[in-house]
Amino acid sequence: MSAREVFGGGVAVITGAGAGIGAGLARHASRLGMNVVLADINAAAVADLRDEIVAAGGSATDVVCDVRDADAVQAMADEVHRDIGPVRLLVNNAGVEQFGYLWDTPVANWQRLVDINISGVFHGIRAFLPRMMSSGKPAWVWNLSSIGGVAVVPLQAPYIMSKHAVLALTECLHLEVQAAGHDHHLHVQAVLPGAVVSDIFESAGGVDSGDTGAAEGQRAAMLDIKAEAMDPLAAAEVVFDQAAQGGFYLLTQPDYVGSAMAERARVLSNQEPPHLPTQRRFDPSQN
Repeated sequence: MSAREVFGGGVAVITGAGAGIGAGLARHASRLGMNVVLADINAAAVADLRDEIVAAGGSATDVVCDVRDADAVQAMADEVHRDIGPVRLLVNNAGVEQFGYLWDTPVANWQRLVDINISGVFHGIRAFLPRMMSSGKPAWVWNLSSIGGVAVVPLQAPYIMSKHAVLALTECLHLEVQAAGHDHHLHVQAVLPGAVVSDIFESAGGVDSGDTGAAEGQRAAMLDIKAEAMDPLAAAEVVFDQAAQGGFYLLTQPDYVGSAMAERARVLSNQEPPHLPTQRRFDPSQN
């Protein structure tokens, strides 16, 4: 089946929809005929995207929501169910970056990243899945990991850790939905984007003391990669097409991200210790 046949006409809830791949997913969901709920902490960004989608003939609602706040996410889920309808697609996408040596990382920056990148996914699952399961209607859950979820990169440890965590969480959730007997209609999928254009590097946390030069050098290296990154709308089209075909791992650049997965499997199979790359091969951030 095509992505339009699978998703068209349903409601999509996308966190972190104000920019990057979240905005790309929202735009493409609308083009497929979905009623899109745009959730982000940046009110202006989602309001502008809502206006854009509506002006193009689509249907969209903007919601200001901080995914760190479990009660706020639950309130959003209740509001969507009451005022818009059952959710066909939940995309837990909101995420932030952090540069610098782990020992230089401010505690507040660490906590913020964990609360958004990991707890934000959990809050989305806990708020939306019970109704999606009980409805008995076809529904999809996408959790945004990253190529960083299958790679190791120095000077970005908090982000890399969080994306490994999201991938493991999603794999476990996939099994739990099966164990609970809901897999005939509820589909859990992991999205692993490679280099996709976003403002995540510019807005990433840095360090206040210690080796600030190393932190900013890593930021500069990532910004260099951004110059050749994939367009978010093109990435979204690939993800929707793969999801409609029923895959579990949804890769924006199958060869590029797939090579990182194969390398990770090789290293683990051989029980090799991590080593610094001789050249940068993977962009570990996207959303």
